[in-house]
Amino acid sequence: MMFGYRPDVDLTEDDTLYGHFHNPELLGVRSIIRKTHFYGLDLIPANLKLYNLEYEIAGYLAQNQNFDIIDLIAEAIDTVVDDYDIVVMDPPPALGMVSMAVLQAANAMVIPVPPSVIDFASTVSFIDMARTTMKQLEQIAGRVKPAYNFIRLVGSRVDESKSMHREILSMMRQVFGGSMATSVLKTSAEIDNASSRMKTVFELDRPVTSHEVHNRCMKHLTDVCKEIETDVLRTWTSRAGEAV
Repeated sequence: MMFGYRPDVDLTEDDTLYGHFHNPELLGVRSIIRKTHFYGLDLIPANLKLYNLEYEIAGYLAQNQNFDIIDLIAEAIDTVVDDYDIVVMDPPPALGMVSMAVLQAANAMVIPVPPSVIDFASTVSFIDMARTTMKQLEQIAGRVKPAYNFIRLVGSRVDESKSMHREILSMMRQVFGGSMATSVLKTSAEIDNASSRMKTVFELDRPVTSHEVHNRCMKHLTDVCKEIETDVLRTWTSRAGEAV
């Protein structure tokens, strides 16, 4: 939606990975890649129809006892991966079949974690479940567990004026150690105002709140982006020297 599409109005199942999975030779991934209003940023869109893959993949596994279907997203990305510097995959926030396929295809992971007890506990559970599931896939299907170049957890929707947020952030840093990003995404009225206009803060022509709030928000966003960018550059042999 943030790129100007109405997912369940403008897109059919053949405009998403759902159609590609059902007929990869006919459609191909390139046919569903769309340009966006950001220079150099392309998009493979999704809509609710894609959720049907959760049931279809599970049914396929039960019927065929063949786990190759988990590689569908990895195989799709491999056909276009050389066209891009970075491919970002945003799976559903649950450990379902589609998320497992994404985790199998990825070589790095960024996990946003709001500083609440429930979100913190959910993240710990997700990581534990993912590790257990991948271990089971390795034992049952003889699959190789994916090797991640880095796993970075980022505090999101942080309000450091709240003592509970500060305490949970401290606890997260103790538990996750070096995997926890130093910078955090702080709450800001500027983000809310930009979202209500279907924009990011980077797209605003001028501050909606005040220059002070806008600049502070931009600094927090940029700090997190730079930290993740540095992680990415460290994995590129050709550009590792730039990661400083």
